[in-house]
Amino acid sequence: MSSSYNDDLGLAHLLADSAARIASDRFRSSDLRVSTKPDMTEVSDADTSIEEVIRSTLSRARPRDGVFGEEYGDNPGASGRKWIVDPIDATRNFVRGVPIWATLIALFDRGEPVVGVVSAPALGRRWWAMKGAGAFAGRDQRAGKRIEVSKVAKLSDAAVSISSISSWDKVDRQGAMLALLHEAWRERGFGDFYSYCLLAEGSVDIAAEPEVALWDLAPLALLVEEAGGTFTDLKGRPGPDGGTALATNGLLHDQALERLGIRS
Repeated sequence: MSSSYNDDLGLAHLLADSAARIASDRFRSSDLRVSTKPDMTEVSDADTSIEEVIRSTLSRARPRDGVFGEEYGDNPGASGRKWIVDPIDATRNFVRGVPIWATLIALFDRGEPVVGVVSAPALGRRWWAMKGAGAFAGRDQRAGKRIEVSKVAKLSDAAVSISSISSWDKVDRQGAMLALLHEAWRERGFGDFYSYCLLAEGSVDIAAEPEVALWDLAPLALLVEEAGGTFTDLKGRPGPDGGTALATNGLLHDQALERLGIRS
């Protein structure tokens, strides 16, 4: 891959390596410490340790860049570039011993995602993308293969993945989602980062969530788009910062948005 962000992609992989070592050591450990944040979501000592290590490394390697992480908030920086970090996406899976969790790392340059890495060490899998250079997946950066979204064009042939059906009630779209699932060929609740990674690989055709934060999606939007898909919020606005998410192979986007879309 040839790009001015090559060094940043390499750094993102190194950050993911550090995160994987910490998370793998703490996963299913008998002394894992878990607490509840004010928003009633869980946080483990692995979450905080990973973000601390990533921030420390970035402070040395990219001292002028900003960092925005789930556990320690926003440090704006001075370069116009910002790293977005979710130390463990799917913490509830992590604390219950379910191996579907990942560290999400993205670099934004003047508000645009340009590098993204998704590292799922318990699955032995990593996904990454760089603006204009395509999307890749493999065990690590050395063994990556290019990935692309599916060519499915009919909802009746589509595989849909969501995190949960109950969450759609919060945006008054539970009925709409149920109707879409009935119309689709197959529905599954892979959830969290995994839905979007499977979509980028062509194994899932539609993925959607009604309530998400930027750190949940920052590298995933770039991954989907570089794999040839479309990523918007439920109002059809592009990008990962709309508070909701709809990702498709592109061919199904208008159909999915028509059925699920939230109108202003």
